[in-house]
Amino acid sequence: MNKQPLLILVICLILGILFQEYLILSELTIFYLLVFSGISLISILIKSPFFQKAKYYFLGFFFFSIGIFLHSQNSDKPEIPTLKEKENIVFQLSKKLNSNEKNRRYFVEILAIPSNDIKDFSPIKTVLSIPKHQEPLDFNHFYNAEVYIHQPEKINNDFQFDYEKYLARQDVFLQAYLPNDILKTEKTEVSFYDQIRQKRLQILNKINQTPLSPKIQEFLKGIILSDRTEMDSETVQDFNQTGLTHLLAISGSHMVIIFWMTLFVFNQIIPIKFRKLSIILSLVLIWIFAVFIDYGSSVMRSCLMITCYYVMVLLQRKSDLLHSLALSAFMLLIFDSKQFFDVGFQLSYVAVVGIWWLSGPIKKLFRKPKYWLEDFVYSITAMTFSAQIATLPLAIYYFHQFSFVSIFANLLIIPLSEIIIISSLLMVIAIAFGMKYLLVFQIFDVFILYVLKVIHWLSSFDTLMNKNLSLGLLELSALFLMIYFLKFIIKDIFNLKYLLRFSFCLLLFFGLRIGFNYYNFEKEEVLVHHFYKDKIICVKKKNQLVFWLKENKNEEKIIDFVINPYLVSRRLSDFEINYYPEDSESFVYGGKQYKLK
Repeated sequence: MNKQPLLILVICLILGILFQEYLILSELTIFYLLVFSGISLISILIKSPFFQKAKYYFLGFFFFSIGIFLHSQNSDKPEIPTLKEKENIVFQLSKKLNSNEKNRRYFVEILAIPSNDIKDFSPIKTVLSIPKHQEPLDFNHFYNAEVYIHQPEKINNDFQFDYEKYLARQDVFLQAYLPNDILKTEKTEVSFYDQIRQKRLQILNKINQTPLSPKIQEFLKGIILSDRTEMDSETVQDFNQTGLTHLLAISGSHMVIIFWMTLFVFNQIIPIKFRKLSIILSLVLIWIFAVFIDYGSSVMRSCLMITCYYVMVLLQRKSDLLHSLALSAFMLLIFDSKQFFDVGFQLSYVAVVGIWWLSGPIKKLFRKPKYWLEDFVYSITAMTFSAQIATLPLAIYYFHQFSFVSIFANLLIIPLSEIIIISSLLMVIAIAFGMKYLLVFQIFDVFILYVLKVIHWLSSFDTLMNKNLSLGLLELSALFLMIYFLKFIIKDIFNLKYLLRFSFCLLLFFGLRIGFNYYNFEKEEVLVHHFYKDKIICVKKKNQLVFWLKENKNEEKIIDFVINPYLVSRRLSDFEINYYPEDSESFVYGGKQYKLK
């Protein structure tokens, strides 16, 4: 507690958030818990040996209670009015989402439902899908349209992705589809924030009008303006399979590079005695940039981490990476405790902790560098391996896949990331100010196109891709313990004590894995899966698995959204698909009748 007090208190806060997420205490219980933890916190003022020894536990318990209270407040669901299947709504744009083949998708705020006489109507955040032939939405108008509207469907099985909960964590509680025309009214007064977002939309449209190839346009919009809504599926898949998705999203590496670039420029302009001013101006600029690109979760995390770190530098205090991480996490979770359940939040912090924990020992495995370029290569290699090792368990736990090519892809592309990000940023600035030099566009287009070709080539090594990997929470914990002891193994591989501890974690992991695999192997069950209006029957007898579905259906989507999640949950790899006739109404299995309609 004396070395990393803030980190330990943040862990206590997170434990409280998790406790409330899965046990859901009543308001009265939370009130009593807060009163008790508050009293115990005051007791640390008592000068008694017992209370002085227990004060750290009381403080941790207080933050644990605060975590429970915050998450209970953030998890409150607003009252959703009773809705017809078809409703006329008045709404405004909140955020663009990724499009699909047929529709553009948005987060919108429903401001009124004329047919519903609700007093003090509160805006309801909704996912809205609009056919691509319709005019895109913007922030300068209010819209009125008739939509098909409903609440997200609840999941029927434990292995399914809970889309309802995913949306609720973003305060979204309805889904709507708008098939017909939209009436729009220009806003008489546009808020300053909406003006900024509208300006961003205008720059996105300007990028579309450049002579850059369509693929490069979408790459440019994604890497700098955090807009991947129209990016083609092939590019997204290439980045996913090579473990380079973090390059497409505005992440910590982007913000650090942009911060260092602005700091370098200011250091050349501002005299040495005013170097603190350079840091302040650079921090202000990255926050302006964060607001401009709609301050997404990853951007806020990055900006907070950088700010917390450099505030310590400005205050002439010893800069501590873990203190900066803990402080930024604390501020984010106090503001919105649901952020913790964002996979990006977890991966970001685990990656930085992994770099802090492992990069030093890994770098020492290389020879002492003689030149700055050699030192740079060693540092990048050490940080890449550290981040990959630290985030690997979480990546498998959430995404159920891992490609060995991702290690080589990151080692190859990350050293180029500074050039890619800086050149892309300068290109967006130039486009925003109306640059029309064709040669510059051609050079940038060729450069990025070759980068994308290399990434596509790396993604073609399908044999190195492992899919449908299962990993439970206990196995995940065992892997993190192994990573903890890995540092000591790297430092001194012949130390028997550390070898034994690492070996114990390894045996624990395989013991848990064998146990869970055997448990799922022995399970026999018949399940009915729902995919839109269709029913898919699954029959499992130990390692034999058969899916029954109607003929002439889209097998590819059923495999992606029904079969693969089930295979992961039951730790199976082989299955068989059979078909039942269209006019079948039910079937009998094991003496039990299952209705199909």
